[in-house]
Amino acid sequence: MDEQYDIIVLGTGLTECILSGIFSVEGKKVLHMDRNDYYGGESASLNLKQLYAKFRPGEEAPTDLGRDRDFNVDLVPKFMMANGEIVRFLTHTDVVRYLEFKQIAGSYVYRDGKISKVPASEAEAITSPLLGLVEKRRLQKFLEFIQNWKEDDVSTHEGFDLDKDTMVTVYEKFGLEPGTQDFIGHAMALHLDDTYLQNPARETIDKIILYVASIARYGKSPYIYPLHGLGELPQSFARLSAIYGGTYMLDRAADEIVYENGVAVGVRSGEEVARAKQIICDPSYAKDKVKATGKVVRAVCLLKHPIPETSEADSAQIIIPQSQLGRQHDVYVACVSSTHNVCPKDMYLAIASTIVETDDPESEIKAGLDIMGPIYEKFVSISDIEEPVTDGTEDQVFISRSYDATSHFESVCDDVKSIYRRITGQDLVLKQRPTQEQEQADMTA
Repeated sequence: MDEQYDIIVLGTGLTECILSGIFSVEGKKVLHMDRNDYYGGESASLNLKQLYAKFRPGEEAPTDLGRDRDFNVDLVPKFMMANGEIVRFLTHTDVVRYLEFKQIAGSYVYRDGKISKVPASEAEAITSPLLGLVEKRRLQKFLEFIQNWKEDDVSTHEGFDLDKDTMVTVYEKFGLEPGTQDFIGHAMALHLDDTYLQNPARETIDKIILYVASIARYGKSPYIYPLHGLGELPQSFARLSAIYGGTYMLDRAADEIVYENGVAVGVRSGEEVARAKQIICDPSYAKDKVKATGKVVRAVCLLKHPIPETSEADSAQIIIPQSQLGRQHDVYVACVSSTHNVCPKDMYLAIASTIVETDDPESEIKAGLDIMGPIYEKFVSISDIEEPVTDGTEDQVFISRSYDATSHFESVCDDVKSIYRRITGQDLVLKQRPTQEQEQADMTA
């Protein structure tokens, strides 16, 4: 370990592993360490033994739950937008060669005591029980506007200036009711609260376009999910890094980041010091350099049945908009099952989560737990949402943000791009890595 590296990465969360992979491909000498004996950090997928060790130390898992290795339980509930930035990262680096994906069966919204599928096309809008006849026509017109939108064709803009007009203005023009605004803003644009309404409309319109384009890619829902759990994502980028010469050390404590004249020069583990010009880490490795911006409460639940009112779906994303609960933030429920190789046959994993607003966090996800039906086992965690206090350019310690309450990985991709820019001074341009087929063709040529 007593060596000189270009970059040392602490923690094997998804953000850290993507950066480790990218820098290794670019020819940097990378050392990647994690205090845990498994990959993934906060974005890991745990087997049954690891799950109980984390949430109930000293307690054995019940034998009737099945084999240890049949479980891959995610710690953060996130899906991948089928047309999102994370998919671009995976395809450009050809990390997809190490992964298999399955579609999430449906995207749902909770309204007036019922769970309904989110209408994501003009055809679904017409049949949706969420809307009256007149409102269906209005939503149809809005979705046509979204699908026809072309940035460089002013005739498709309906007179809007998305950098000035707010979403309130857009909704008013289409005459959309508050209930419809609710599921567009929360179940399609996937905003966590209503602050977006007063902001320029561009961000929200872009999010809706992403949602609709993701649906169009495979139909049914906009989400895909890696078989064997989200922990496969950081592991696959770690494999990419290793192929390009990255060194990995799991179960290795980083006792301190070593500084000289206020600038990081390495990492000490026990008696050994690895030296590097730059350090990348998650917030847990540099507690004195991060601030908490809030808390998120998550409940990982083991179920022996699909979530009621989802047509027996093997997987689902259900959003309970804050307006339905008199809260400031939405409650999310994400569900996967044995179809995704994350639990034994006839079992389901569901995670309810939200941003904490009170002194009783578990009560804040009650609405999410209630719609699951009988819960066989439940593991509750409350985590700080942390971000770095500085951008890292002075001390050369570049800290990622912790995983937020959003239901997808778009904010992780934004963080990767931001850290890359701060380290190199340049925007990240993903180079297309040769696919497995191209590599084999080159070898036989």
